[in-house]
Amino acid sequence: MPKHKKKNPVQSHNQNGASQNGYGSDDESLNDNDSLFSYQSEGNQDSTDGTEVEVDANEKYEDKLIQAMENATEKSAQTRTLALQAMAEILMQRYLPDFVDDRKITIMDLIEKSIKRGKGIEQAWGARLAALLIIQVGSDEEIIRTLTPVLRIAALDPSLSYDARAKCCLSLGLLNFLGNDDLGEIIELMKNFESIFCASYLKGDNSPSSAGAEAAALHSAALSAWGLLLTLLPPSDVAHMTEKPGSFPAIKNLLGLLRSAHLDVRVNSGELFALLYEQGRAHDDDYLEEYLPELINITRTLATDSHKYRAKRDRKTQRATFRDILHYFEEDTSPEINVRFGRESMCLDSWASHHQYTSFCNVMGPGINNHLAENEFLRDVLQLGAKLNEAEGLKKMTKAEKRFYNAEAFKARTKLRSKNRDKRSAVVN
Repeated sequence: MPKHKKKNPVQSHNQNGASQNGYGSDDESLNDNDSLFSYQSEGNQDSTDGTEVEVDANEKYEDKLIQAMENATEKSAQTRTLALQAMAEILMQRYLPDFVDDRKITIMDLIEKSIKRGKGIEQAWGARLAALLIIQVGSDEEIIRTLTPVLRIAALDPSLSYDARAKCCLSLGLLNFLGNDDLGEIIELMKNFESIFCASYLKGDNSPSSAGAEAAALHSAALSAWGLLLTLLPPSDVAHMTEKPGSFPAIKNLLGLLRSAHLDVRVNSGELFALLYEQGRAHDDDYLEEYLPELINITRTLATDSHKYRAKRDRKTQRATFRDILHYFEEDTSPEINVRFGRESMCLDSWASHHQYTSFCNVMGPGINNHLAENEFLRDVLQLGAKLNEAEGLKKMTKAEKRFYNAEAFKARTKLRSKNRDKRSAVVN
């Protein structure tokens, strides 16, 4: 049974999800840190001023959100799509629970219409907005009951674009992870997701699936959503259902996914095996024992893959991921990742917690850090405790901690200013 021993912690970082999913940039990270450090290092300022500034900023975003909601009802598909994108980006960056809750019926209506009547990108943004809505207002039965059928139908509709269906899968998984307690419905959803990613199983002659890149991205999203819902199941159910034909995907089929030609499918299926192993072994010390030698061999091969026909970046990502998975299978050692946001940090010390955090990042992008600090519902889901009061936090710091903190703030500001000077010099020359 896994002892969940910890390896040396992975280096802490502020925007794990942002970099992983292609959002944001180094410059944005520095700018965020600079403003944060500047505010916190000036501890003598009246905290009321900061509150007033925050209120003014929220009012501006609320006005933009209202305008975007109006634009989302226009006849032009392009206008509607841009409006949905604007709404989603605001909800990614700002925590506006009361404002959004007062307008949730209108937002739900916009989401439903965009998915049912829109096409392509409009449907994708509508689906993403569904997950952001429940993250804003918290677990809400009405949202689950209204949007789950809409997202499920779209995710299973082969006539829709691969990207729209992938976004529907991710939002459908997150929506039910956050607000559905009915294990029967959860298992049915998992079967729906398998009906999507089964297209990446090996063919009858044991050759890899010929799915294209866009189809593989859809299969990867369905795998990710399946894994997220897996973390809701009791370990005993996971162990029993694996042995029951028709309840879970056959292990041999899942093993075939590790031979996919597409990186995302290989990585997600590898992490899925780690999740299964973690959940099952919490109940049964011999769970997956008969498949373990084959799993270790395949994982070791992928952890040392040096094929030149794969992109260098893909090889690096694959090797890093499968090294952790191999270490877990061989040593029962879970990877430990420290995620920093503001003055706080969160430790991801299990495959389940890592997968849950990654699922939030897939939907929220770089805005995840703001929500980790401010969103009470998300903090409760991730067991972060009560929201940190920045002013009180600074008062409790010792002199040595304040000195170190101010030194780090000075270093961050200096780096940013140096970069800006370099840019100005280049323009002048």
